[in-house]
Amino acid sequence: MLLTGASRGIGHATVKLFMTKGWRVLTVSRQPFSEECSWQSGRDSHIQADLGDLTQIDRLAQSVRERLPDGRLHALVNNAGISPKAAGSGRLGITNTSAEVWTQVLNVNLVATALIARALLPELEAAKGSIVNVTSIAGSRVHPFAGVAYAASKAALGSLTREMAFEFGPRGIRANAIAPGEIGTSILSPGTNELVAAEVPMGRLGEPREVAETIYFLCDASSSYINGAEVHINGGQHV
Repeated sequence: MLLTGASRGIGHATVKLFMTKGWRVLTVSRQPFSEECSWQSGRDSHIQADLGDLTQIDRLAQSVRERLPDGRLHALVNNAGISPKAAGSGRLGITNTSAEVWTQVLNVNLVATALIARALLPELEAAKGSIVNVTSIAGSRVHPFAGVAYAASKAALGSLTREMAFEFGPRGIRANAIAPGEIGTSILSPGTNELVAAEVPMGRLGEPREVAETIYFLCDASSSYINGAEVHINGGQHV
């Protein structure tokens, strides 16, 4: 399995879960390998790449191929995402989001996802693999913390997931998305607890483990006829 955005939070939980299930996991992040990622063979399985620089995609794909002993990639989990903030951690709206920020966010959150899947399509097809894209509740509603570029990129990623399901389905590759809401990670915005109390029917944050388990289900044979779906993981916040 190849997982982008592996350096913390949902990415960490996903790697750990898949490894307990016997999967070999390749990870990608723009940071060098962190010693906090204490899983077995973590350093040897890590690929450093900045997905905001689309010229790095081909090198990334080649590095993945070199690590696949049988030429098969059973799962691609696109978890990498960025959400730039204004000064003082404020929300970036339309009027204060520059062209440079739009380009950076769309490259990382959307375009790189399509290009990685395209580059590794033969390996995914050989394994009849599964693609899981991580969108967000911000892709379907205005969110008080997520900026406009982030929200637009996640809405577009939901659409891209449907396109992947349609185009890759005949090749035996499934593509689905998960849309997390407020998940308890180290990068929660101030005010999240109040948001949860007001808007989440279950009245609590989600756990990274709960997101990871849904990703695992969508990569496992148990979900073999699920294709083109977007699963809400938000305690009912979307209703």
